[in-house]
Amino acid sequence: MGRYGTRAGVLVCGALLAAGLAPSSSAAQSLRGSSRSLTAQNAQARAHDFTYLRDAAHVRRFVELGYLVPLYGNRDYDIDDEVSFPYARPQVRTFVERLAGQYRRACGEVMVVTSLTRALNRQPPNASSRSVHPTGMAVDLRRSNHRPCRAWLEDVLLSLEANGVLEATRESRPPHYHIALYPEPYTRYVDGLRTGAVQATETRVAAATDAAEAASAEDVAAAGAGSRSYRVRSGDALWDIARAYGTTIAAIQQSNNLLGSRIYPGQVLTIPAGGGVGVQAMHLSYRVQRGDSLWDIARAHGTTIAALRRSNNLRGSRIYPGQVLNIPTQFR
Repeated sequence: MGRYGTRAGVLVCGALLAAGLAPSSSAAQSLRGSSRSLTAQNAQARAHDFTYLRDAAHVRRFVELGYLVPLYGNRDYDIDDEVSFPYARPQVRTFVERLAGQYRRACGEVMVVTSLTRALNRQPPNASSRSVHPTGMAVDLRRSNHRPCRAWLEDVLLSLEANGVLEATRESRPPHYHIALYPEPYTRYVDGLRTGAVQATETRVAAATDAAEAASAEDVAAAGAGSRSYRVRSGDALWDIARAYGTTIAAIQQSNNLLGSRIYPGQVLTIPAGGGVGVQAMHLSYRVQRGDSLWDIARAHGTTIAALRRSNNLRGSRIYPGQVLNIPTQFR
């Protein structure tokens, strides 16, 4: 086997160029997905001479050989418990860690990886027969409920797609982004960043990130004025408002008789003074409200989905109104 775990032979230097697969922006700059996009992904898999892994034993063999590396998650990203095999090509791990750091800095959310390497016999029923997940070159990311975070990520993915280093598709069942990373072009792209040869996308990312941070600072400054009310702006979410005022989603919901998390531009919310209603009651546990998700609860308490699942013996992400969840002590 070659360094990529090839089916036959060794991937020689310049194979991408020889195959006519030099990075380009010829693929449609859209996240809608298409047959052309799938064809491009498979062409890259063939150019890299990647193997389509058959089953769990095949995946484990590639992990042992170092062709696939583990992704553990960190302060910037979580690995969803539903991920079959938390492994990917080394360049995919580099991509995820770089993107997650920028994403968290830009919008304050932890990025969630929902799929990585999937063996052929573990593909879901709705997966395309041409999926490149079995090669280890793909990653799926959960789509945020917050419009500004979605806009930031989509802008970055489209910019990287224009640089010819990946193909990204916005999918809806479940809501996520499918990303097929092109390892060799991406390696050259990152090397170009170090030498200053590639700047456009990173400058764009930095500008969007700085703008997001400035908006967040503006909200915090407004919160410091001691105002007891807040007029909802376009793109706001309860999480953003709770964080800016040093309170919790549940406290705001209780103060405004909200049954769920839905708010609308122009709505005036009462903000509990000093964190206000509900903070003490949530010190050790939290009662699930209609519209809640594990993601919202984890963020509101500064913890992770995985930690909540462990503390409450949850196998999946399903919760129900009235359910009482234990909040991990180490995160309070």
